[in-house]
Amino acid sequence: MNFLVSSETSKLKSVIIGIANSNGKTPQIDDLYDPKSIENLKKGTYPKESDMVLELESFVDVLQKHNVTVYRPKLINNYNQIFTRDVGFVIDNFFFKSNILPKRAKEFQAIDSILSNFNDNIIELPENVHVEGGDVLYHNNIIFIGYYDLDDYSDLFTARTNKKAIDCFLNFFPEKKIFPLHLNKSLNDPKKNILHLDCCLQIVGSNKAIIHPDAFTYKKDYLMLVELFGKKNIFEINNQEMYEMTSNVLSIDQKTVITQSKFKRLNSWLKSNDFVVEEVDFSEVSKQEGLFRCTSLPLIRYDE
Repeated sequence: MNFLVSSETSKLKSVIIGIANSNGKTPQIDDLYDPKSIENLKKGTYPKESDMVLELESFVDVLQKHNVTVYRPKLINNYNQIFTRDVGFVIDNFFFKSNILPKRAKEFQAIDSILSNFNDNIIELPENVHVEGGDVLYHNNIIFIGYYDLDDYSDLFTARTNKKAIDCFLNFFPEKKIFPLHLNKSLNDPKKNILHLDCCLQIVGSNKAIIHPDAFTYKKDYLMLVELFGKKNIFEINNQEMYEMTSNVLSIDQKTVITQSKFKRLNSWLKSNDFVVEEVDFSEVSKQEGLFRCTSLPLIRYDE
């Protein structure tokens, strides 16, 4: 088999979905690396493993109903393996292995046997190129990259993709358009932290987008997106909706979108634009600052 992802919304054929089994005991604050997980730990609402297992199984059920082949990582005992999108991502026929946080290095080992079924087009990026799959969206020959490059980059565990990633992809894909988008970051406020680009931007259908305007450090980045998609094709989410991960949906194809059940306003907009909406409860998983896109790693998407 060959890796193939032709766009963010092309037909999903095969995907790796994260697992929450043996997720480990309730962590200490020092074990966490996003402000929403820290917030829930402090509030006593950190998600239970059993609840997250059920939510991920419901997600898998919907995908399989739509004839998507679903792979799951090899189980590592007492280890968080929920957010597979961070580990790597596919653009065209290339699988890019992310340079992720050192604490999470074992996560790639857990999908190695799955990747071995594919032709060996796995790209290992230079060590100084930091990038995670949640910061990369690919659509219509455009690669959108969320990044952070202010002086405090090395002090922020929420800054996952650096400017060197942009230069890297400019060189790797000279024929494609690369759109860098500088994201706001916070260590302690999940309503001000944009962990990844897919927490504030998602493409649905052939020409529509879900966008949180306040996510971008520079207004010109937001205005570029408005010019690209057109105001009438954009669903803008507010600060609370961003916090609830409203943009972190997953398209099965150009007309079918998996979303959180409680996203009433978004789901109404999608239905009014003739999308088929598959609603899944992901309330517990979302407490770790990730939703459907974060927990999925597409390996094959093709244009029908």
